[in-house]
Amino acid sequence: MTAADHLSWPFFAPHHAELATTLDAWAAEHVASVHTGDADADCRALVRLLGAHGWLAHAVAGREFGGAGEAIDTRSICLIRETLAAHNGLADFAFAMQGLGSGAISLDGTSAQRARYLPRVARGEAIAAFALSEPDSGSDVAAMQCAARAEGDEYVLNGEKTWISNGGIADFYVVFARTGEALGARGISAFIVDADTPGLSIAERIDVIAPHPLARLRFTECRVPATQRIGAAGTGFKLAMRTLDVFRTSVAAAALGFARRAMAEALARVTSRRMFGGVLADFQLTQATLATMAMQIDSAALHTYRAAWQRDSGRTVTAEAAMAKYVATEGAQRVIDAAVQLWGGMGVVHDVPVERLYREIRALRIYEGASEVQQLIIARELLKTHAASRPPHASDA
Repeated sequence: MTAADHLSWPFFAPHHAELATTLDAWAAEHVASVHTGDADADCRALVRLLGAHGWLAHAVAGREFGGAGEAIDTRSICLIRETLAAHNGLADFAFAMQGLGSGAISLDGTSAQRARYLPRVARGEAIAAFALSEPDSGSDVAAMQCAARAEGDEYVLNGEKTWISNGGIADFYVVFARTGEALGARGISAFIVDADTPGLSIAERIDVIAPHPLARLRFTECRVPATQRIGAAGTGFKLAMRTLDVFRTSVAAAALGFARRAMAEALARVTSRRMFGGVLADFQLTQATLATMAMQIDSAALHTYRAAWQRDSGRTVTAEAAMAKYVATEGAQRVIDAAVQLWGGMGVVHDVPVERLYREIRALRIYEGASEVQQLIIARELLKTHAASRPPHASDA
């Protein structure tokens, strides 16, 4: 049983295994040590590195625009995130945000928009950000208040966005705002807003337990050309959900990478920590803990790559992606907690790998849909399938 065993699973083509093994060797040499304590500078450096060496090509769609393929390959995205997360959590973040931040442009941008932004994203020359959440609109995205009113050949944005990853260092933001074509989710549109646009300001930088660039944005009479709208007016909510659908499974993959690193650190510790005439690994309680960790990791991997394979096969993966994110992130939290426990006092020393993993995993259970939201999605899909399978006049008795 090794961390690479899953690359032989039938979910993958031969090029996927080659991608993962090549990246693993590259990451050990180039990104594992990028950790200066300045999250902004590190993130910029990692984006440049990932772009210069071709890895960011997998985060955008269209070979004409610098992409590795005409469409984003979910399995490749997941393998890259899993591998980077095992080496450096901020490297995983830098890669993921290039994809999520430009994803709406890949999916529904005009040729001009794609040509202007995607090649620079793929080369690591422009940092992207996805601006959806608001102070009073988190899981209930359709309740957003940030508004964009049409004035001639421009839109004027007013409002705030918060919890915006890459906020403060991004070169452009994909912003979702209410344009009023209809009530609720059907009256939202998406816009590309360059970071130097007048009326866009950084209202607050936000510090979190695993430091990465994060901010609250403010829009005050921020004028954006109508040509910067992505897709048709009023279709922004669907576009946001489509973008999240592409990358939600990859959150599970990042959690899997964190869990695998925690397992490696735990194994190194318990096989070298001397006590009572032997090593920690000799004890049955330790072995039981390791067995539980291994089962949680394999369960997460199966859920993650099933969902990724299904999406790449053109199948709907609403429930499967939700299951993958829930199982992988919740499982990784338990695996990492167990690793910290096995490390004992050393496990809570600042910046020891398992302590860093303990801080890095926590946010993944919240962003791109909290675990509780994933449970609701799974139950909703289950009930929908059950209702569709019932005879038209089935008794409720």
